[in-house]
Amino acid sequence: MKFTLVPKTIGRMVCFATIWLSFTSFCSAQGYHQLTNDDFRGNIGNISMGVIANTNCTIDFKYVAHQQNGYYRLDFDIRLVLNNNKSWIDRRRVTSAEMLNQILKHEQGHYTVAFMEQQELIRTVSRTVFHEDYQSEARRIFNRIDAKYKQLNLDYDAATRHMLNREQQQSWDAYFEKQLEFMPPG
Repeated sequence: MKFTLVPKTIGRMVCFATIWLSFTSFCSAQGYHQLTNDDFRGNIGNISMGVIANTNCTIDFKYVAHQQNGYYRLDFDIRLVLNNNKSWIDRRRVTSAEMLNQILKHEQGHYTVAFMEQQELIRTVSRTVFHEDYQSEARRIFNRIDAKYKQLNLDYDAATRHMLNREQQQSWDAYFEKQLEFMPPG
């Protein structure tokens, strides 16, 4: 995953298969998306590493600060965007509908990791009281949570061997299902 820090826009996340709503904050976000074959419209990327698909997501983390009574209220806009034109499947190597379904299921896991990160960002900033150094505070929150999910994405691919280990893939699928089922509201 790669992030770029810019003022008032904390980061952009790229996830790929090789890859503050309290009294101080307001957040907006959208819902979970189930991937389909149509979500993969990009040009085929680096296939020399045996990669058959790539899911490209961006987390836009933006805010506007308002000073109030010795602290800052930050209105956040944390969006998860599936970048269809950067996501791809090497359809020449897909030999059956079952294989395509397995690829989509694995790629769904990468999307789910990005969604989990977005949701944790929303929950965390909604519970945070920001002070004069709100820019640094927001950046630290983003970087800490990003590192956690970057590692989760790496662990997912390593354990499943990019979906080739079916037993591990099923285990991760069950993990993601439970995470989504019991995810606290943003």
